[in-house]
Amino acid sequence: MKAQGRPRMRDWGLAPGTLPPGPSNGITDIAGVRVGHTTLVSGDGALCPGQGPVRTGVTVVLPHGDDLFLQKVRAAVHTINGYGKACGFEQVRELGLIEAPIALTNTLNVGLVADALIEHAVRDHPGIGVTTSSVNVVVGETNDGYLNDVQGRHVRAEDVFAAIECASPGPVREGAVGAGTGTSCFGWKGGIGTASRVLPAEAGGFTIGALVQTNFGSPEQLVVLGIPVGRHVLPAEDPSDACMDDGSVMVVLATDAPMTARQLHRLCVRAGAGLARTGSVHGHGSGDFVIGFSTTCRLAHHPDAIVRDCPVVIDEARVMQGCFSAVVESVEEAVLNTLWRAQTMVGRDGHVRQALPLEDVARVAERYGRRPREG
Repeated sequence: MKAQGRPRMRDWGLAPGTLPPGPSNGITDIAGVRVGHTTLVSGDGALCPGQGPVRTGVTVVLPHGDDLFLQKVRAAVHTINGYGKACGFEQVRELGLIEAPIALTNTLNVGLVADALIEHAVRDHPGIGVTTSSVNVVVGETNDGYLNDVQGRHVRAEDVFAAIECASPGPVREGAVGAGTGTSCFGWKGGIGTASRVLPAEAGGFTIGALVQTNFGSPEQLVVLGIPVGRHVLPAEDPSDACMDDGSVMVVLATDAPMTARQLHRLCVRAGAGLARTGSVHGHGSGDFVIGFSTTCRLAHHPDAIVRDCPVVIDEARVMQGCFSAVVESVEEAVLNTLWRAQTMVGRDGHVRQALPLEDVARVAERYGRRPREG
């Protein structure tokens, strides 16, 4: 069930857009950003609510490797469609700051993961809620109940701690890992995906990265670089799919551009265009949320002055247009990377999510004048 045995989309010579990617084509191309996963896979056969089978996990994104509570980052959130259980968004909307690791998990595990993040913060800062302010933790989710015993809420505090501890700045593991272990995408196996884009020097040379947790879309909706793949390549019919809703997606955006919360929110809004380019229609039962942050100009929990100078993008006409394109391209490619990387998984009650058959996609692409090559 390892996700790393399949190529990324770009390895086939296919990639959305025109902007170049960063060195690893991932959210960790922004200096300081770290990503960690804990993947939980155990048991087979019939669902026994509360016991298994287990196909779930947690993914954490750290904006930098120092103490986030003491060194907060500017941030924004955006709700594309609010059918979901996002935690901590309102304070981010109000203050424009993130002060704890961002966590992604499954729907019914949000409370336990949030509790673990609070425990982690209080352990490091015993004065929280006593001699200083409380802490705002941010948790996003999608419903992995098609493959996973979601009632079991199997992600516990130690799993969240482990994901934070192993978070690293290197290439991000993708596919059926962490919070994407049990998720689906356009009727195929989905999961975690990432991508990045670098702006040209005349637009600041900034980098923007996206990480997604995909769990949305029906098979016929899938679009790959404008090609209606879902009209030609469909998974085997599974009658148990009839009980599934429209799914959800979480998008995390990072940039080294020195942006205000208002500017970051403008980036978050553009994530919806990247999702739409893959075929998403943000369905009635789909929780589609975006979290964005800048790693530049941290804000101290205990500032040593009332006012400070901090760089900020002021030529928006020159910078933001390029940033918008970077968001759309990186979100689109991150979603497709979840499909390229994820392998077939069997979950509870024998439910199956097949890996997207890349050979079939290649044949369809060639019919439309695109010639992918596996490298």
